[in-house]
Amino acid sequence: MDIKTASSLHRLRLVSAPEAVSFILLMVASVLKRTTEFNAVPALGMIHGILFVIYVLFWLDAWNRTKWELKTAALYFILSVLPFGGFVAERKLKRAADDAVIASRARSVGKVGA
Repeated sequence: MDIKTASSLHRLRLVSAPEAVSFILLMVASVLKRTTEFNAVPALGMIHGILFVIYVLFWLDAWNRTKWELKTAALYFILSVLPFGGFVAERKLKRAADDAVIASRARSVGKVGA
């Protein structure tokens, strides 16, 4: 994996968890808006919207660089619109990055011919 691809996946991973947190906070704020006088929906909606747009841009970049199959790309997009899905995406991306580092080290030592 080249450095640009690794960076692309790292950026997607970094924005996954904050996007998920903002989504959950927005859902909680929506419930509070309906049940109390507390209304944080406009502020949290804007924050979540910005993070979601950033996630989609990073997702498109990662898809372009990694040449994911449509199934894999769709999975990461679907995870972005599910509550707690960003946490799952972050964990999957971290595992994939760790696997790539291990494979790269093994190739550089000459233990694997992959």
